[in-house]
Amino acid sequence: MKKIHASITAVGSYLPEHVLSNDDLEKMVDTNNKWIITRTGIKERRILKKGIGVSFMAIKAAQSILKKNNINPLEIDMVIVATITPDMHATATAAYVASEIGANNAFGYDLNAACSGFLFGMSTASVYIESGRYRKILLIGADKMSSIVDYTDRNTCIIFGDGAGAVLLEPNLEGMGVQDEYLRTNGIGRNFLRIESGGSQMPTTVETAKNKKHFIYQDGQNVFKHAVSKMADASEEIMKRNSLTNFDINYLIAHQANKRIIDATASRMGIIDDKVLMNIERYGNTTAATIPLILSDYELKLKKEDKIIFAAFGAGFTWGAMYLKWGYNS
Repeated sequence: MKKIHASITAVGSYLPEHVLSNDDLEKMVDTNNKWIITRTGIKERRILKKGIGVSFMAIKAAQSILKKNNINPLEIDMVIVATITPDMHATATAAYVASEIGANNAFGYDLNAACSGFLFGMSTASVYIESGRYRKILLIGADKMSSIVDYTDRNTCIIFGDGAGAVLLEPNLEGMGVQDEYLRTNGIGRNFLRIESGGSQMPTTVETAKNKKHFIYQDGQNVFKHAVSKMADASEEIMKRNSLTNFDINYLIAHQANKRIIDATASRMGIIDDKVLMNIERYGNTTAATIPLILSDYELKLKKEDKIIFAAFGAGFTWGAMYLKWGYNS
């Protein structure tokens, strides 16, 4: 019997209309366009309107897949939403998304692994597919980072944006799809990239709100150092385990946190610039949405049997790499 692989068979995305440029940020905090581009590679990011939850973007991204590929939502078996900005606590955003798109035969849940969320979601979905139990799984990476960013903090507000990307995973018997993964975590990371209040350790109070404990905090130097080493280490390990050289790899698709981190990872792997897919300059860091947004932006460029390395690093710390063979020609 041929081995079942979990293959991406469709991609979709949604981005808010409002653009927040570096010039706009210059009017809000002590920063400037040149400094932001030099440090991060970001020129602009998208911002979702206030009062609208992340589910809005996740639904739109899922619907784009269903419409473009003429898929009956009742055929969807499972919906996973990777996010750190769910609509609300105690209720799964994925359950609401599934209902709103008409996937009434599916079950769903949220997955929180920060910027590695989509990669960890790919691992989860691929195991379900490979088991033979489910045939169509929607994996959505979506985050409304503007809801947890302090726009008076120049260290964080320049980095993040809002967006959603989605993929459909299905069984493949031709050898296409997820080939291998190398995923890791280290709890020390929660000291360097976190939101202190709103959880069980520090519940919401008037004081926590006054002290801005509900916004994301980042120790940029420590996060940068760990991100560069861990993403590169994981990518090198996945190449070694699968006997891949830099010439074998068609594309590197890395989490879009910082252009310098992506460049450092590519350099360690020996990957030339033409093989490194990026859109960070337009969207910034959309956390769990960065990787599927790249797949959506570059779908027409990807060809069947292309060898792709995914790499990510996020709060927690969470990180890893994945090797995938692309499954179709657009």
